[in-house]
Amino acid sequence: MTQSLFISDLHLSVDETDRVRLFLRFLTDRAPQADHLYILGDLFDAWVGDDHLQPPIPEIKLAMQQLSNSGTRLWLMHGNRDFLIGDDFCRETGAALLQDPTLVDLYDTPTLLMHGDLLCSDDEPYQRFRREIREPENVKAFLSHSLAQRLALAQRYREMSGEAKSLKSESIMDVNQETVKAYLTEYAAERLIHGHTHRPADHRFELRGKPVQRHVLAEWHHDQAESLCVTPEGASRERFH
Repeated sequence: MTQSLFISDLHLSVDETDRVRLFLRFLTDRAPQADHLYILGDLFDAWVGDDHLQPPIPEIKLAMQQLSNSGTRLWLMHGNRDFLIGDDFCRETGAALLQDPTLVDLYDTPTLLMHGDLLCSDDEPYQRFRREIREPENVKAFLSHSLAQRLALAQRYREMSGEAKSLKSESIMDVNQETVKAYLTEYAAERLIHGHTHRPADHRFELRGKPVQRHVLAEWHHDQAESLCVTPEGASRERFH
């Protein structure tokens, strides 16, 4: 059966060995049954450059490459934690890098794919930080540091991010519905699939007199994962333990 799988927010890291094993099993047991696997951001909890080869990164790369070689098309989008994934990583895994946002024709339904952080427009300090940190000169400056320095800076960023989140209301870190509508209108999309918020749900509403859908992908945990499976017949959620 023709099908596409969507996942996001795995936050893989050296410390999360159970989550890594779950992802490796997903790549060998479930993903090969799909025509496409879309990873919509935050595959890693932090990515400091394609020269980072600390285990289990080589094992993850190899499993992704094997999936690509098996015939499942692998697509990857940057998240807010791993936007430094570059051409070398994609070449070594067989993944194609998607821009955020990207419009695809998903079984005759125009579908907009996003990581999701752009939709959280009420969080203005974060949006300013997002723009600043991705400026080419800032990226170049960060990558000019040694690997050890980059890892230390990434750890400091995670700590600062956690501190900042603790001071924000839950609502400000969720999507802005008007921003959602604006993106759907701009891209003439009838479906939106994204992650980032860790609030999995299937939303349905009307826009321009037509029904539209917004599917929010789930965060992965050490003992269970969730993917969104889309076929010509519709979308459904799958749990993977």
